[in-house]
Formats: sequence, C-alpha cells, structure tokens
Amino acid sequence: MPSLPSAKPAQDGWQACLQLGFVASGGRTVLKHRSHVGPLAVQRPFYPEAEVCHVYLLHPPGGVVGGDEITIRVSAESGSHALLTTPAAGKFYRSDGRVAQQRVSLQIATGAVVEWLPQETIIFEEARVRSTNQIDLQPGARFIAWEVLAFGRPAAGEGFTAGMAQLQWRITQSGKALLNEKLLIDAEAFSARWGLAGHACCGSLLAYPADKQALEIVREIIGEQDLRSVTLIDGVLICRGMDQRADIISAFFKQVWQALREPLLQRQAVSPRIWAT
Repeated sequence: MPSLPSAKPAQDGWQACLQLGFVASGGRTVLKHRSHVGPLAVQRPFYPEAEVCHVYLLHPPGGVVGGDEITIRVSAESGSHALLTTPAAGKFYRSDGRVAQQRVSLQIATGAVVEWLPQETIIFEEARVRSTNQIDLQPGARFIAWEVLAFGRPAAGEGFTAGMAQLQWRITQSGKALLNEKLLIDAEAFSARWGLAGHACCGSLLAYPADKQALEIVREIIGEQDLRSVTLIDGVLICRGMDQRADIISAFFKQVWQALREPLLQRQAVSPRIWAT
C-alpha cells in the first residue's frame, strides 16, 4: 500500500487516512493490515457469519468541514470477503468556502469480495463537498456498494439553497473502465425538475458481476414504486432511488442487498449488528 500522509493541524483542515488490508487465513477473512493517520479508525472485526469479516469505520469528530480531506483505502486479497459499514450517518458541515474531500478506494483481487455499505451521508446547506469512489477489480472479483446522500435537514426546515456536492463513481477491471460517472448537485440541481426536484435524499447501489436475473430481481422489488430505477451496464447493476427521507432509501437498498447477496455473492444476507442499534 502507498505511504500515509501526515495529519495536518485542525486550523488547516484535517488530512485523515485509513488503510485496511484483508486476507483469507485459517478458513476466514482477517484484517491483516491496518494503519491510519488523523481522526479515522476501525473497531475490532466482527464475525457474525463465521468466514466474512465485518468492520465498522469510525470518524471520532462526527463530521467533516471545509478543508478536511478523508481518504479510505481498502484492499482485499484473493479469497477474502470483507463487509464495511459505519455506526452512524456521516456529516459534511457548512463551509467557509473551502472544499471538504472524501476519497474511497477499493482494490479487489481475483476471487475476493468487498461490500461497502456505509450509513447515509448528510450534506448540510452551504457545504462544499467533493466525493470520489474508486473501485478497481481483478477478473473474478465481486462487490456490492452503495451511497445514500441526504441534502439539508428538512425536519429542521433546512433545504439546500446554497452549497455544492461533486460526486464520482469510477469502476475499472484490469485497468479497463466499466463505469465512470460524475454528478454535480448544487442549489439549482437540487430544486430543478431535471435534477432532484426538491427531494432531500438520493442514492445509488452498484453491484458486480450482475446479469439479467439480478436485474429482474430488483425490478420485482421496485414494482410500481415511484422514483426507483435499475439498469445493467457491462455487468454492473446500477440501482437508483430518490425520496424525502434517507431512512426510506436506506431501507430500500437493504432490501435490494438482501435479495442480491445470495445470487451474486453466494451468501445469505446477514446484517451488521450495528444496523439494529
């Protein structure tokens, strides 16, 4: 893995980095490599389903402000299976004009599986965010990942009349691009009919490798529901949702994950314990 950056003092914005390396050993997946700089860490691994390693990512400050840079790098070696989630929602607070950055990199080897299933991210009004999710696959690698974004705080009467979120998903296999998607949500895109049309929450769930059977499973779940969609591009299943509440989109994605886990990953769904607290 590349070397870690140095942590910057709070007045310049925190530069936090977490690196995790998973390997198959002794009939289960173990967290062989773990290093971090700045306020980013993990709890001890859990094994609610024996072989699969469940890990909870912790960000003690509880939120990200302008100038902060968060980097998470995960590598899974052949035969390993890691599920990563968070104990609570992430938060990007109002900015003084500087951009807060988050970079997530998943490197998945042949025969390895990674499930990236964080709880929702709240982007406060006037926040300025740049978020990148990079997934690098080797042949035979598999993953399920999602991102749920909540803009403003509708319960507190706050919308998203100012601010910006630049979002990117990039998926490659052996260096070949399978998906390269960029999205900009600002005040105009938040309110416009061609954008979120005022919906406070949106999300994406991606899975690979998927086929027409997986596509039909998700279509069956969606049924006649509005503001839900699914498509299949080069083996990547892409499921979308919009709503006024993040918990509704999260529940929808969990339903999709539970239905897809066995046909795509050959394992019945076992939810992380932290989701029940």
